[in-house]
Amino acid sequence: MLKAFASLALLVSSLTGVMAESVPSNVVSELAPSGTLRVAINFGNTVLAQKDPVSGEPRGVSAALARELAKRLGVPITFVTFDAAGKVFDALKQGAWDIAFMAIDPVRAAEISFTGPYVVIEGAYAVPIDSALRTNEDVDRDGVRIAVARGSAYDLFLTRAIKNAKLVREPSGPQALAKFIEDGLEAAAGVKQPIIAFAKEHPDVRVIPGRFMVIEQAMGTPKGRDNGVRYLRRFVEEMKASGFVADALKASGQVDAAVAPPSPVE
Repeated sequence: MLKAFASLALLVSSLTGVMAESVPSNVVSELAPSGTLRVAINFGNTVLAQKDPVSGEPRGVSAALARELAKRLGVPITFVTFDAAGKVFDALKQGAWDIAFMAIDPVRAAEISFTGPYVVIEGAYAVPIDSALRTNEDVDRDGVRIAVARGSAYDLFLTRAIKNAKLVREPSGPQALAKFIEDGLEAAAGVKQPIIAFAKEHPDVRVIPGRFMVIEQAMGTPKGRDNGVRYLRRFVEEMKASGFVADALKASGQVDAAVAPPSPVE
């Protein structure tokens, strides 16, 4: 793992062909109004962000993108870390960050301007191994309780989609999974990779095949930074097309995550 982190650091510092033109001053002032780029990182999504075991610094595709962006803007970077996406969104109200890496959702889009997605991941259900629930459609039944992380992309999606089951919300993904076990809930929802890892650690748990949603992970900035978000959208598309995103995923061991397809830009 340390070797992978070192490879990612080398990628960020040495990748050629990604240095952009001089960034307009209005873009810099909108994305880093304090003179420092404040970046929200959610350690709760291990596909996108991991904590360096030695330094504690953020690693992974989101941190790599953030560092590359700060380099282009010509400003220092500081990471504001969280353990759940819902907490990232809540911190927006306190003006705690300038850019964040979150799943696109209509609720969030009322207050955040998003780029196109840079990574596509999936939402999956964990259930007890002897559960009668066999398909994703089976989960939406009367009497089924689904553990979710409050304010996560899958919580927001399921809030709209679920008609019969009940959502049981906990502050973070790990707490939701703990609740699922402790209270004997019928299902737990989450990002597919951590759900699969959890099931491997718990022989009495299995993962329902397939997915109940596609999660589009994007960069975002608070509403009203129009010049900044236009730049971010072009930046993300370049990072996908150049192979930067794919290389960062590989370097951080996230080989099952898919780079999002191209998105139109203004």
